[in-house]
Amino acid sequence: MKIISYNVNGIRAALKKGFIDWLIATNADVVCIQETKAHKEQLDLSLFEEAGYPFHYWFSAQKKGYSSVAILSKTQPNHIEYGTGIETMDFEGRNLRVDFDDVSVMSLYLPSGTNDARLNFKFNYMAEFQQYVNDLRQEIPNIIICGDYNICHEEIDIHNPKMKGVSGFLPEERDWLGNFIDSGFIDSFRHLNKEPHHYSWWSYRANARNNNKGWRIDYNMVSEPIKDRIKRAYILPEAKHSDHCPIVVEID
Repeated sequence: MKIISYNVNGIRAALKKGFIDWLIATNADVVCIQETKAHKEQLDLSLFEEAGYPFHYWFSAQKKGYSSVAILSKTQPNHIEYGTGIETMDFEGRNLRVDFDDVSVMSLYLPSGTNDARLNFKFNYMAEFQQYVNDLRQEIPNIIICGDYNICHEEIDIHNPKMKGVSGFLPEERDWLGNFIDSGFIDSFRHLNKEPHHYSWWSYRANARNNNKGWRIDYNMVSEPIKDRIKRAYILPEAKHSDHCPIVVEID
């Protein structure tokens, strides 16, 4: 099972940059998309169906053109869960889950902390999300939570580890992500790849992408019970439909 997570920073913009051709060529089983910035009524959904994804699910923010997540699947899931049921989280369209026979896959778009108000919102979201996942795993132990966590975990995950005062690399954010992993998840990429200079997001400023001045803030987190089923995990920096790039995990 090949699973991709990709913050497309606007699905309509990505479509104009060759996203569908890339989607067909990559041929994943499940594609988790974040920051679609669209409601499905604004899209030609036949494009995804013709690309080999007859099953596609969209969970959008109440505010148009903002946030929002989607999942594309080649096979029909047994169940689709839109949101978390937690009102303070769901109005921004940040969580979508599909359940298959022996594994569930979630697309997650964790908030960024662009100012004090949003940082407080982010911390509240993180706390509520951790409790939600703790409860969820009692029911669904085999889960992969794919998405943009908007946090670099370790110094190896950011091009400039001195940026400790910036949201996305704050000690409190990093501690939360470490505790999230310790609660029963595997950072699939770092599990198999120990080398530095692998990133999934680059600022549009200062030619950051060409200079590989990036951050690794996107993760395919695999729950502990299926750790031994992780076969490959890698990043696709050559895909350039967004300021992020896709990340991949393959499991048996």
